[in-house]
Amino acid sequence: MTAEPLTETVHATSVAIDGQGVLILGISGSGKSDLALRLIDRGATLISDDYTIVQARDNALSLAPPANIAGRMEIRHLGLVEMPHVEDVTAVLAIRLEDRPPRMPDPFPTIMLAGIALPLIALAGREPSAPVKVEHALRHLARLTGRS
Repeated sequence: MTAEPLTETVHATSVAIDGQGVLILGISGSGKSDLALRLIDRGATLISDDYTIVQARDNALSLAPPANIAGRMEIRHLGLVEMPHVEDVTAVLAIRLEDRPPRMPDPFPTIMLAGIALPLIALAGREPSAPVKVEHALRHLARLTGRS
């Protein structure tokens, strides 16, 4: 009998950038959906808004939307909007939204989700440069891990 993969639902929005899953964590109202929307405007694809299912698979973390919110995103002042989305994307980076993230942090601490360590950075999500910082973090992480 094989064990079921470890799965949990986290309060996070997620997007895929060039096929790489990015999980955006933060308290309600911290700007998760806003940052995701700006990343989508730059070419990312929605995985899930506000809640994301994370599942451990083959020493990696897969991201997917809960069925009841798949393909929908809350855009403040507009409501729920239908949006193209993807499912079962491998997570490579977590972003934690903070009002005052460290200026010079230790490079890529990790967060444990579904038993898998995922690189984590803290960002002020409402800064105009936040989407660019996410993209730079992905490229930097790819160089560090040899995925470039």
